[in-house]
Amino acid sequence: MLRDCDAIVIPGGGVREGGELPSWVRRRLDRAIELHSGQFIMFLSAGTSHRPLPVDVAGFPMFESVIAAKYLLEAGIPRELILTETCSYDTIGNAYFCRVIHADPGGLAKLLVITSDFHLPRTEEAFNWVFNLEPRMLPYQLRFEGVSDPSMDEHVLRERQKRELSSLTALRDLSRRITRLQDFHSWFFTEHEAYNATRRAFAHKTVDNLVRESY
Repeated sequence: MLRDCDAIVIPGGGVREGGELPSWVRRRLDRAIELHSGQFIMFLSAGTSHRPLPVDVAGFPMFESVIAAKYLLEAGIPRELILTETCSYDTIGNAYFCRVIHADPGGLAKLLVITSDFHLPRTEEAFNWVFNLEPRMLPYQLRFEGVSDPSMDEHVLRERQKRELSSLTALRDLSRRITRLQDFHSWFFTEHEAYNATRRAFAHKTVDNLVRESY
């Protein structure tokens, strides 16, 4: 059980047709449930730009964080302790919306972020970058934990690890250049192709089919 923590935070990992969560996402959720001791559990993600969102029988989008919330509810986590976010489509967005939607207004300074081992280095880089952007609203304390996923196909995992290394290099360059929240906001909503007005990330193939299986 975890005591000294305001919220357990889970970045998104993908959602499939019918609202099925991949095994690596369920592993993150299961670890959060295992550690939970009365704090918030915050699941971050609308979905991913690498595959369309599934829709329900009424034609409405099935957001990953809403599906994850149902998983938490079924595990016995009280509704009032579950926080969702349906704006982000990547790890940088997870970190940004975590801070501005939940952490800052909610006074949630002590966070444990749980993600998959293959995703952990980039998650640490993104969250530490975003939560250290000035001005800092709270005395943030971030901790990170990775979980394995023995169910992921080894070929898919290997290709995803390669992509993670490439993405981490680009992310480190950004974090060195952008150090203020205002500048981040400008970059995020005018240059990032998942969040600017053109939303090109949703219209262009950016990963091969094997890597897409890890989202």
